[in-house]
Amino acid sequence: MRFTAEHEWVKFDDASNIGTMGITDYAQKSLGDVVYVELPSEGSEVKQGEQIGAVESVKAASDIYSPVTGVIKEVNSKLSDEPGLLNKSPEDNGWLCKIQLSKPAEFEVLLDGEAYKKLSEDA
Repeated sequence: MRFTAEHEWVKFDDASNIGTMGITDYAQKSLGDVVYVELPSEGSEVKQGEQIGAVESVKAASDIYSPVTGVIKEVNSKLSDEPGLLNKSPEDNGWLCKIQLSKPAEFEVLLDGEAYKKLSEDA
């Protein structure tokens, strides 16, 4: 698992070349109770750092940025009916989408767990 400075995470599966991404536990705690999630369209091409959706909570709205470049292969449709999954399980059941990476090397330059923890503590 790797992280972005904007508080997204991505898990990469070498075998399928697919990364599953979402927002971090730190991000969901900062947002509070999530009431709406805007997800990207399946089949759309995304670039690393590009806005691909948004999360709205009772106290804030936050854009979601793609941690990697690729094609959206699947979105977590459960979030349409249960946006609170992002609060209950942000790094497991509350995943946002799956991206087929077109530049797998981008994954390697994302923050590792230790670097992300330091970034979150310094925030």
